[in-house]
Amino acid sequence: MINPDTTYHVMGLTRYVDDRDFPARGLHCVVFFSPLARGKIRDVDTSAARDVPGVAFILTAKDIPGVNQIGGIIPDEVLLAEDEVVFVGMPVAAVYAWTEEAAREAVGLIKIDIAQEIPVLDPREAYNRNELIAPVRTFTLGDVEEAIASAAYVAKGRVESGAQEHFYLEGQVTVATPSEEGNLHLSSGTQAPTSVQRCVAKVCGLAMNRIEVDVRRLGGAFGGKEVQANTWACFAALGAQKSGVPCRMVLRRSDDMLATGKRHPYSSDFTLALDGEGNFLAFKVMYYQNAGAAADLSTSILERTLFHATGSYYVPNVHATAASCRTNITPNTAFRGFGGPQGMFVFESAIREASRISGIRVETLQRKNLLKTGDFFAYGMAAENAQAQHCWDRAYDHYDLPKRMGAIDAAQRAEKASGQVSRYGKGYALMPVCFGISFTTIFLNQARAHIHVYTDGSVGVSTGAVEMGQGVNHKIREIVVNSLGIAPGQVKLESTNTTRVSNTSPTAASSGTDLNGAAALMACEMIKARLFKFMAEEYQCTSEDFFLKKGRLYKAGKACGVAWEDLVIQAYGSRVQLSAEAHYATPDLFFDTSIEKGRPFAYHTYGTAYFEAEVDRLLGTYRIEKAYVVHDLGRSINPLIDLGQVEGGMVQGIGWMTMEEMRYAETGRPLTATAGTYKMPDISSVPLDMQVKFLEDDYNDRAVKGSKAVGEPPFMYGIGAFFAIKMAAGCETPSYCAPMTPERLFGELRGMV
Repeated sequence: MINPDTTYHVMGLTRYVDDRDFPARGLHCVVFFSPLARGKIRDVDTSAARDVPGVAFILTAKDIPGVNQIGGIIPDEVLLAEDEVVFVGMPVAAVYAWTEEAAREAVGLIKIDIAQEIPVLDPREAYNRNELIAPVRTFTLGDVEEAIASAAYVAKGRVESGAQEHFYLEGQVTVATPSEEGNLHLSSGTQAPTSVQRCVAKVCGLAMNRIEVDVRRLGGAFGGKEVQANTWACFAALGAQKSGVPCRMVLRRSDDMLATGKRHPYSSDFTLALDGEGNFLAFKVMYYQNAGAAADLSTSILERTLFHATGSYYVPNVHATAASCRTNITPNTAFRGFGGPQGMFVFESAIREASRISGIRVETLQRKNLLKTGDFFAYGMAAENAQAQHCWDRAYDHYDLPKRMGAIDAAQRAEKASGQVSRYGKGYALMPVCFGISFTTIFLNQARAHIHVYTDGSVGVSTGAVEMGQGVNHKIREIVVNSLGIAPGQVKLESTNTTRVSNTSPTAASSGTDLNGAAALMACEMIKARLFKFMAEEYQCTSEDFFLKKGRLYKAGKACGVAWEDLVIQAYGSRVQLSAEAHYATPDLFFDTSIEKGRPFAYHTYGTAYFEAEVDRLLGTYRIEKAYVVHDLGRSINPLIDLGQVEGGMVQGIGWMTMEEMRYAETGRPLTATAGTYKMPDISSVPLDMQVKFLEDDYNDRAVKGSKAVGEPPFMYGIGAFFAIKMAAGCETPSYCAPMTPERLFGELRGMV
């Protein structure tokens, strides 16, 4: 089934929030940001800005009619600075003008006097100062110290992983329109319409039912619009509320990169113990998460890091501790993988260090310790239907990996024997993935769907899922089409709207189809049950005798001569309800934070990736030549969409590991917060030979139609590219610092790092 969005995108017919006509009598909002990372505000002078022709008004913290607070999990983030600034890019004032040009001119005239303080940028320094977002958490399993004491080998090290800019094609945007009775309608670029609704209601001093949030689609998000969209929606809403006219809030790329959160940088210390055969005995780790200046989603992200501390491996004794550290950079936020990649990178680094000191091959350590069904994770859940070994072995066989790795090993041995170092070196790495699927905040694992069957047989579908290029709407369309047995053109996916579907969970955690697709299927089945009951009375048989296929009704396997459209009009004439609302809640989830044990995930997704890289040892440049994947998808609802998610996620992961680098000056000002200074993957960064094979016939009874989530797990494959580059470079230094930019690699090759 072809995704109609594909055609619209190619033809330029897809409409996003800022593509819509904006009235001439509407306001434009531009924000004045703090130029310093930390300090007390002495004075903010907006007098010159207010005199700019076209400026309607300027808002500061004292002008907010509701509560000046946008923090969600922890209420520690103000919308507009009050007495202090805590990061460069913190909003201080909002200018509203009749043209965007006038608003920007006015922002340039605002003056601020700040008593500057020395910022804290390093999470370890913040930890030592007890600058924590929340109390430290620890997951334990077994007796780590006893296992370490009895180990044949004990590997220790430090791992650094950096931030990552989302760089969605469509920036942060909201258009707010006032309506009667003081209500507000928001067209918002958000992954979480209810979160925007709740936050705007609080800031504007209104009830949630006064705020309607509508989302047609997003031009990318990757987690960056889960809660970060709330800020910009609030500015648009405040302008519309005060003025009584529509208000447009669109961030320029440079402002977006300056003022929005990134993937969390981590600094970590590990200890991995193993016996003489290479079996993992114990893993001890301390994660220092750089949360930035406010909580945002940091505590939940940190929790998922702990859940994925041992990656795809079984370790019988674990002691994993994590601290969310408050620093003076932009509050960091959700990003594809949600803390899982940072944890997995640490463990894969620990394996390399264990191989270095023990002499046991990396691949031997990996394969020997892969998860099996029944193995326990540190959080108390047992692996069910584990596919880690199956994916690994399938990759070995399907891609003939022993031959490929053997050739590279032989070339390296010959190079060492000759005593001459070749300018170009090749390396490889395997990266197994095991990723838990569900929101770890249990109550978010719910969704609702409304299905309307109209009297001409066409169908309207409303869910809480937000389409952002990942194909969730098309997957839900396929579910509805297959359930009702009708043509794709008869099904319309409505925009995501808080008035039609209330209390939506964010479209995140790879759960959009699992939750909303399941709800849509339940609603379809409710409608079918009514139709079949109605026809059973007509045919004097049971409801179970009927099914729908290719637009026709079948009884006992034979066509009844009743088309779908006729069935619908007959049922309507007999006053059969042709609409249904269904609510789906993922079953069997629980987690007790007092003991850090439970069942936080519905299931796990598995896979294995193999990378080959070539390094120019003179220049420190490299290219990823091959990326071969075996991925566990269950029964894919749409293999083509899922293939795109695997390939795109992997390339994004390669970018995080190799080139995407956020740098900050000692003052806390970001140095790479523009499109011209931040390097990200392009088509030339894609592996020259990229192949993906889906695991055959792995039915998953924990998700809709036997499928498995695909949004986030492939991102972690990119970690393998880091280690393939390390091997190709031939660096002996036990350095595990990402991203491995050409500059960093050049330094390692010259012994400068």
